Amino acid sequence: MNLDFAQTFLDYAGLSEPPDMQGRSIKPLLNGREDVNWRDSIYYHYYEYDAGFNTRPHYGVKTHRYKLIYYYPFRDFSGEWELFDLEEDPHEMYNAYGDEAYTDVQCSLKKELKNKGRTFHTDTDTEVIAQLIEEIYENNNGEEITFEQAVQMALQQVVGTYGLAILNVEEPNRIIVARKGSPLLLGIGDGEMFIASDASPIVEHTKKVIYLDDGEMAIVTKDGYEVKTINDEPLTKKVHELAMSIEEIEKGGYPHFMLKEIFEQPRAISDCLRGRINVEDHSIQLGGIADVLDKVVNANRLIIAACGTSWHAGLVAEYLFEHLAKLSVEVEYASEFRYREALIDEDDVMLVISQSGETADTLAALRTAKERGALTLGVCNVVGSTIARDTDAGVYTHAGPEIGVASTKAFTTQVSVLAMMAILLGQKRGVLDEDYAARLIEELDRIPGKVQKILDNSDSLKDMARLFSYAPNFLYLGRTYNFPVALEGALKLKEISYIHAEGYPAAEMKHGPIALIDEMMPVVVVAATDHTNEKMISNIEEVKAREGRIISITGEDNDEVINLSEFSCPIPETEDCLSPMLTTIPLQLLSYYIAVNRGCNVDQPRNLAKSVTVE
Repeated sequence: MNLDFAQTFLDYAGLSEPPDMQGRSIKPLLNGREDVNWRDSIYYHYYEYDAGFNTRPHYGVKTHRYKLIYYYPFRDFSGEWELFDLEEDPHEMYNAYGDEAYTDVQCSLKKELKNKGRTFHTDTDTEVIAQLIEEIYENNNGEEITFEQAVQMALQQVVGTYGLAILNVEEPNRIIVARKGSPLLLGIGDGEMFIASDASPIVEHTKKVIYLDDGEMAIVTKDGYEVKTINDEPLTKKVHELAMSIEEIEKGGYPHFMLKEIFEQPRAISDCLRGRINVEDHSIQLGGIADVLDKVVNANRLIIAACGTSWHAGLVAEYLFEHLAKLSVEVEYASEFRYREALIDEDDVMLVISQSGETADTLAALRTAKERGALTLGVCNVVGSTIARDTDAGVYTHAGPEIGVASTKAFTTQVSVLAMMAILLGQKRGVLDEDYAARLIEELDRIPGKVQKILDNSDSLKDMARLFSYAPNFLYLGRTYNFPVALEGALKLKEISYIHAEGYPAAEMKHGPIALIDEMMPVVVVAATDHTNEKMISNIEEVKAREGRIISITGEDNDEVINLSEFSCPIPETEDCLSPMLTTIPLQLLSYYIAVNRGCNVDQPRNLAKSVTVE
């Protein structure tokens, strides 16, 4: 330790030491005195991880014989204790922490560590940041600094995702907020300010908001705000006007937000299509990608990254883009893409999909693609979100606020956007038949009305739900465009009813799931594409032969499938490639009614969050 060097040099020089220095002169010891009342132990705290040294932040206590160290949670590290016996192990090769022979030593050193240093009350990363700020504010090598400066110095050392609101009891009239990776916005009121991660909670108080970007902080009082970087560079931020209304974030007479949002889908899809499709001249205009359209048209391939429901929308898009635009597509779990050595470069296009625009893994995938020179596109719902700001171009879904944790209208509007993009690219690449394109655009215009028809005739789903509310397992089957719908249906059921469910390509049923089918197994079959209808009928017959209970989602005129099913939910006929926008509606309702029957918290299912803003 170099703690005592400075005082020793001052002592030999005959100079007095400043009162705020922590060490002691060792001159008496060097002069041979043995009666000096020297310290028995020393506490230290090391937190300069980003100062060019590859040592994790930690604190510890050292005696003549023992050293106890705690490397606290930091970045992707969960924390670790080390204990060394310097007499038996002078090179510190054996970690004795947890060794029963050192239990007493371990306990006594922990007690001393708490007495000498900081006491951690939790294992959370958040407390580490708080402790770090306090350590810098109180001790900063004896230099007097403001609390704001302490926050800046601490955040400059923190690597990882955070959205913070920091209060100091000494400064009760202001709050310091900062973000990196997690969404954070300020609401500007009349003599009041609001801090939130999403606009929905504050829309009843103000329509004026400021979105903070990564590496930014704000000092907030009731009268105003000051925005700067964590490096103390002042910033001027644009004030945005929220488009949402208070009515949109209320239940409007529905028992749950999820049911309200299911029934909002005709309007949501209409809003998504409005101004973008022209039925008269069979054209599509997507202003958000107009400036980069030529590069997308000439892309080597399209890589789609998303999570959860948005990933299922991406799988539908894979079929759409390959069929309509003849463009090679790869669909990636964003959470896995970031850890792969993915081969992506400036000739590729990365399309990220997220309802919130703040999904942490999706943002990480986006940044990976940008680093490698790829053009990046976004499809999201929330105006001003990080994905909307960080992508090169993109398209909003205009679904309106989605409060329920289980996404519903997010999925159908995402598929609407992706269908328009695929048709547009097919036209621009010259690979989409003009008559077929015209038929698809006309059919897109009819989709909201067909969704409304399904909703108006959905009462039978309540009876279905009552029969299957306590089934232990569900199997969902689909082919081509409706294979992702089967996955989405299974996900909805899992999310809100806590029933185990699996979605499978129907042909893959023979490779495992068929062994599970018996009279207790409900099998939901999504059979709504003409080109795979015969194959789906064959799959249904295989299920029936094993006494599985068939629930089918199929076309109104598909008598063969309807007759083979124990229960059926007919949907209006449509183009095969647009069918996911219809087939998903009954599955949403079935999941909802089952969850209600089971007494589950539909809008806030256990362990789930609306926006997954952490890794």
